Amino acid sequence: MENNTHIAAVLDQLIGKRIAFACWFYPGESRLGLIAGNASDVRFFNQFDQLNGEAGFVFAPYSITGKSPVILLQGHTFFEDFNPEDQLDVSAFEPFEVNQEQEECVVQSKTDYLKLIEETIADIREGALSKVIISRQIPVTRTDTSLGTTFLQLHDHTPNAFTYLVNLPVAGIWMGATPEVLIKSGGINFETVSLAGTQVRKPGAEEYYWSTKDIEEQAFVSRYMLDVFFNFDIHQYKTIGPETLESGRVAHLKTSFFFPAEKIDDRLGTFIAHLHPTPAVCGLPKDLADAYIRAKETYARNYYTGYLGPWRLNGEVCLYVNLRCMKVTESEYVLHVGGGITGRSVPEKEWDETNQKAKTLLSVINPEGSEDKNDNR
Repeated sequence: MENNTHIAAVLDQLIGKRIAFACWFYPGESRLGLIAGNASDVRFFNQFDQLNGEAGFVFAPYSITGKSPVILLQGHTFFEDFNPEDQLDVSAFEPFEVNQEQEECVVQSKTDYLKLIEETIADIREGALSKVIISRQIPVTRTDTSLGTTFLQLHDHTPNAFTYLVNLPVAGIWMGATPEVLIKSGGINFETVSLAGTQVRKPGAEEYYWSTKDIEEQAFVSRYMLDVFFNFDIHQYKTIGPETLESGRVAHLKTSFFFPAEKIDDRLGTFIAHLHPTPAVCGLPKDLADAYIRAKETYARNYYTGYLGPWRLNGEVCLYVNLRCMKVTESEYVLHVGGGITGRSVPEKEWDETNQKAKTLLSVINPEGSEDKNDNR
C-alpha cells in the first residue's frame, strides 16, 4: 500500500506540473513502465507510416485529423519497472502547454442509440456492409480522487488487460484497460490478434457458449488479418484459437496470429498503417464502414479505438488497441464504448453490451450508483 501511495503521488505530480508522460502495466504483470519527457520530446505525425525508424511511446488516433495526430513521446527518462526507490525529479522537466479548447461530450439517449442500431442493421441487410462498429460516449462526473490512485486501482481490477495512463499535449489525459493486442514483438516473431464478440464474464470455470453472431463477427476480423498478411507476402504463420479471453466484466473471442518478424521489421510503420483500423474497431468493407461511422456517430472518436504502447523502446514493440478507455477532463471522465453491428444484431443486446463494457471503468471511478444511472440514460 505504501508503495502504491508513493507511485500515485508521482503520477499526480506529473499531471499537476503538465509533464508529458505515459505509464502502463502489461497484462498479467506487476512491472510499471514509465516514460517522461520535455515538451520538446513530443513529436507529431500526420501519417501512420511515419513511425518507420522512430522509437518511443506512441499514442495514435482512430483516424488522423488536425486535432488528433499520431503522438510519439521520445522521453529521455524511461523505466521498465518504476518503483519507489527510483528517483524522478519532476521539476527537471519542461511542461507542455494545455490546449484550452475542450470538445463537449455528446450524450446519446437509449432511445436514440437503439434507433441508430436499428437503422444500421437495416442498412447492413440491404447494402454492401458486412459489419460496422457503432460507439457512444458516457460522461461521469469527476471526483477529487487521485488519478494516480485510480489508475493503480484499475490495474488491480483488470490484471489481464494492458492498463495505462497518459498525459500528452494535444491528446490530454487518457486512461484505460484494453484487452486487444494490435501487434507485439516476441523473439523472431510478431503477434497480432483478432478479437471480437462479447458476452458477460462468467464466474469460476463455467464454460462459455458463443452465438452465431459473435462467431461470425470474430471471423470477419480474422479474414481481414489474412488479407493484410497476403499483401505483405506473409504466407506462413501460426494461429492459436479461437479461444475465450476474459477481461474486466466481459469476455471475447480471440485468435492469435504469429508470423516471422523479418517480413516487416524494416517497414513496421507501413504494416501498421495497413492493419489499422481493423474490422474489430471499424467494420467491413473498411472504407465503407469508416464512411458510415463518420456519417452516423455523433462525436469525433479522436484517440478511442486508436492504438498505443511502446514503439522500439529497448527494441520492443507492444501496441494495443485503445478500448475500455476514457478521456479525463477537468470536470468529467468521458467513457467510450461500442459494439460490432452485423445483420444478426439485436438492438437491445447491443445497448446492454456497451453498458457491460463500461463497467470495467465504472467499477473503479464510480463504484456506487453509476451502473443504474448509465443503464437508464
